Amino acid sequence: MAVGAFSAETVEDTADSAKERAQAPQLRRRLERADLGAVPETRRALRELLRHWGRPGRSEIAELLTSELVTNALVHTDHDAVLTATVGPRGLRVEVRDFVARRPRLRVPNADDGTHGRGLVLVQSLADAWGVRAHGVGKAVWFELDAGAV
Repeated sequence: MAVGAFSAETVEDTADSAKERAQAPQLRRRLERADLGAVPETRRALRELLRHWGRPGRSEIAELLTSELVTNALVHTDHDAVLTATVGPRGLRVEVRDFVARRPRLRVPNADDGTHGRGLVLVQSLADAWGVRAHGVGKAVWFELDAGAV
């Protein structure tokens, strides 16, 4: 089961989406366990991928949200993770897969807690769609930014 703001997909939609992702520019990166240096490296790689997307404001949002997902995967699991970012005609989809089944919790930020607990709130607020889906070993947390949105 996925959580977040998303729409139901039919089998045909899923097949079309898979075909589009296979042909679209893509960033795929393995993130080593607890390597927080991967966060700025991933932002730079995503910025390069999105350089020709033509949505500068959306690219900045994409970098921020990707940083949040990568940081969560590296801080809250003791495993590697895999980032996949795909630019297609419908927009950008970023997914971070990890190998821990425990699902992330959307927390209400506490003013006394510094900057902790705000990542998924940002994702929920800024992404056009987002969610969590289970996979064989672990989960994938994803977000999408529509190409047509300003």
